[in-house]
Amino acid sequence: MSSIQKILEQMHREPANVRFGDLKKVCEQYFGKPRQDGTSHAIYKTPWSGDPRINIQNAKGKAKPYQVRQVILAINKLEGKS
Repeated sequence: MSSIQKILEQMHREPANVRFGDLKKVCEQYFGKPRQDGTSHAIYKTPWSGDPRINIQNAKGKAKPYQVRQVILAINKLEGKS
């Protein structure tokens, strides 16, 4: 099992306990390099219209739980699961 798959499983199980670096790794796998990086935020472009971005934020080394859930929804949409 790949590390991305393990991170995804943890994201589903415990969205409040995901490291920012792990969430960033998953976002880069699915959405490519961030449009903006280097601050406390990383912003990724998605292929659909409307609100075509994913914004994640580093909160003392952890990802914010609501942003983890947003990434899960975006991945599901990208894979056609929603």
